Amino acid sequence: MNIFLKELKSHRKSLVFWSIGVFLMVVSGMFKYESLSSSGQPMNEMLEGMPKSMLAVLGIGEFDISTATGYYGLLFIYLLLMATIHAAMLGATIIAKEERDKTSEFLFVKPVSRNGIITAKLAAAFVNILILNIVTFVSSLVLVGKYSNGEVVTGDIVVTMAGMFILQLLFMVIGSSLAAVKRKSKTAASLATGVLLLTYVISVAIDLNENIEGFKYFTPFKYFEAKNVMFGGGFEFTFVLLSGVLIAALTVVTFIFYKKRDLNV
Repeated sequence: MNIFLKELKSHRKSLVFWSIGVFLMVVSGMFKYESLSSSGQPMNEMLEGMPKSMLAVLGIGEFDISTATGYYGLLFIYLLLMATIHAAMLGATIIAKEERDKTSEFLFVKPVSRNGIITAKLAAAFVNILILNIVTFVSSLVLVGKYSNGEVVTGDIVVTMAGMFILQLLFMVIGSSLAAVKRKSKTAASLATGVLLLTYVISVAIDLNENIEGFKYFTPFKYFEAKNVMFGGGFEFTFVLLSGVLIAALTVVTFIFYKKRDLNV
């Protein structure tokens, strides 16, 4: 319990900054929606002259951005990127911080098993990503609802936040497993972020070229896309199952390799 509380305390400032960032992203996005919708120009017509490649990079896709839910679907990819980057870095740093801060020896001589240590660390990381998800959910619910003009948005926001949380968990254990496996775990955070950005680039490439759609199983950003979960009938069982298997497998990898780690002080 002491390790769990210590980890929560050590990451609270970072969590506050990320929470503020997410909140400001939702605020700025919905303010932009308000200004565009009140301009008098049809919002979808503004996109017609843009090349497909730019629309894919921006994550606009097939959204009807004249509606609050459609615009939120556009905004969601940026919220998802922020949340998953936070999760990947958190998963890596919460494992690697003892080497970074030169406190490995102090931690490992305590009368706590390594399984107990990693359980406490992952539990603290879980609480952090849960709080960030809740902040994103509440901010989205309040601000999107404010500009929805009577449109029902709660269900769409709930389902996207559920998808986001699964991906947060996935990238958290990607980060933690990399930190546990790597001999120099201090570089795990940058490597985890690199993996995240690579999978995002793959998802953009799939949007640009339908012939490589089979690669969607290799990029988590295709598992719970807003256009599918909001307007396509909810979650696809295959992706939920695949996410669960990956999360479980990478959690096991984290435990196994963390137990084998040498002290690098």
